[in-house]
Amino acid sequence: MLTLDVDCYAGYRADERPLRFTLRGRTFAVVAVDDRWYEPEAIYFRVRADDGNLYILRHDEAKDLWTLDAFRSVPATE
Repeated sequence: MLTLDVDCYAGYRADERPLRFTLRGRTFAVVAVDDRWYEPEAIYFRVRADDGNLYILRHDEAKDLWTLDAFRSVPATE
C-alpha cells in the first residue's frame, strides 16, 4: 500500500472527508466522494479525482495514516 498526504475537510469532526491527496509527488483534487464505509480499524472513501479516475483511500484513524487501497482507471467515455 502506498502512503498518501491528504488534505481534508473538517466539519463536525476532523478529517471528515478528503479534499485532495498527493500520490508520488502529484496532487489530485477530489471531485466527488462516491462512497464511504467504516470498519473497526479504518474509514474508506471511494473518490473520483480530477483526472477522472477512481481511488479508494483508507484512513487509519488510530495511526492517522492515509493509504491508497485501490485504483481504477476510468475510460474517457464513462
